[in-house]
Amino acid sequence: MRVLISGFTGLIATELARQLEARGDTPVALVRRPARGANEVEWHPERGYIADGALDGIDAVVNLAGASIGKLPWSKKYKGELVESRLASTRTLVNAINASIAKPRVFVSGSASGFYGDTGTRVAVETDPNGKGFLAELAGKWEAEAAKVDASVRLVLARTSMVMSRKDGALGRLLPLIKAGVGGPLGSGKQWWAWISVQDEAAAILHLIDHVNASGPFNLVAPEAATCTQVVQALAKELNRPALVPAPAFALRLALGEGADEILLCNQKLGAQKLLDSGFVFKHPTLASAAAWVAGKN
Repeated sequence: MRVLISGFTGLIATELARQLEARGDTPVALVRRPARGANEVEWHPERGYIADGALDGIDAVVNLAGASIGKLPWSKKYKGELVESRLASTRTLVNAINASIAKPRVFVSGSASGFYGDTGTRVAVETDPNGKGFLAELAGKWEAEAAKVDASVRLVLARTSMVMSRKDGALGRLLPLIKAGVGGPLGSGKQWWAWISVQDEAAAILHLIDHVNASGPFNLVAPEAATCTQVVQALAKELNRPALVPAPAFALRLALGEGADEILLCNQKLGAQKLLDSGFVFKHPTLASAAAWVAGKN
């Protein structure tokens, strides 16, 4: 297959491209400069531009573009960028797909676990309604834009949770602190964190591309739920470091603004049953296995 990918230099897209190439498929990068070869396509979503023929020979489109949610604190201007970067990218791709004669078979469009807002202690599933809060509103608008794709194209909405990797992603700031022995729970530590390893995230996207009956929203989250404290302690254990220095909620709010409540202190407890029922097999289904991989042990 030839798979067109936006957000190509990001954490998830980099792993997705690696896995595509490993199985003999071709990732095609959307780039914001003149294309340098057959496997690049120029686009400028902020002005709705994508090169003519961008969809020629493309079997699947994966939309992962958007400004980083983890860049805290959010200014009013940056919140606008978070929203518009996602809507403009999605709108540009949807318009290109709808205008193309030979359409891709599937459009996998990024979304976020934030769609549900604060889940409390209940397990959020794909049939649950859009929640409340900035990230919930953003995800709802993002998905609505993707839903404008032509009905002949299978649409998958990838509700991505906290992505664990060895260097970047959601643990980009926390991991160095744990390695230094000065990490610990954030706030009470009792809040639920939805998580997935970057290897499983990319593999799940490939699985959803391949399986013709997969459509609509999917929670991309490991099947084992965990609290913030459990995540931190699992990582500390595998890295042979203590995890005793908590970060009080008031300090996080003071330093990081509303993003602290929306990302770090709210509950995100999501179910993975729809993904499991589709036949996906996790490489890191448990927190222990994911933490060991992050620590370089498997």
